[in-house]
Amino acid sequence: MTNTVDSLHFRVLEDIAKDLSGEINFPTYLDASMTVRNVLRDPRVSIEKVAQVISIEPLITARLLRLANSVTYNPAGKSITDIRTAIHRVGFETVRTTALSVAIEQMLQSGNLAAFEDIGRLTWEHSLQVAAIARVLARRLGRVNPEDAMLAGMVHDIGVFYLLYRAAEYPEYKNNRADLLSLVIGWHESIGESLLYTLGMPEPIIEAIREHDQLKHVDTPSSLADVLYFANLLAGGNHEWLGCDSGLADSERAAADRARYADLLDEAWDDIREIQAALSAEP
Repeated sequence: MTNTVDSLHFRVLEDIAKDLSGEINFPTYLDASMTVRNVLRDPRVSIEKVAQVISIEPLITARLLRLANSVTYNPAGKSITDIRTAIHRVGFETVRTTALSVAIEQMLQSGNLAAFEDIGRLTWEHSLQVAAIARVLARRLGRVNPEDAMLAGMVHDIGVFYLLYRAAEYPEYKNNRADLLSLVIGWHESIGESLLYTLGMPEPIIEAIREHDQLKHVDTPSSLADVLYFANLLAGGNHEWLGCDSGLADSERAAADRARYADLLDEAWDDIREIQAALSAEP
């Protein structure tokens, strides 16, 4: 990496550090998600109060209803149309996940990320896949709350979106994909962790995403971090989804870890696709 690129990365990271230590400079699309987060921070909050907040945001309401009526949350096929019942059916963590899903989708559709639309879209598709696989893995293994696993999968690469959003302010990145990818791959984990602290994400979720791209030696997944690691690996954890390689060593071990759950993925593929579709903006 040249000194010029080092200097450019440093400027971006310095600006981000200032933001994260003060008033965060993030898209207004997260406003609704932040409102939901603030409400859910009260451990005694009622479903009625959450429903009141959610009802103000029609996109979140529509997405929650679609998720609540999916086979994953509605195996009996009993359709519902009111948001209070939907919240009761899916739970507060899924409400949080859905609000973030809508916020990120809106950000991707904005003009701010037009220059990096392909990277943003690939990252979002990967995040949805990791969230869905994590939920399925957690449910099958029985040691981790599936909703926590889905939320962790949804936000594990949130640092990528934030870096893209801030990199758009620097014309040097717009015509140099290699430099942009080196920024994103090298710094998205640490930036994402800091951002999630700022957003008030639960501590177990933040701990789970820490170094989620780093190869681990786990024989029996028993924690949220373990489930996220395997879900990310199964969804292309070595940045295959970006069309590049992060340079992680021990590829044989990674291949072996993927192979361990290949049959489970085949069996659960319909569930995974349904969760992805329910969380996505696509009908």
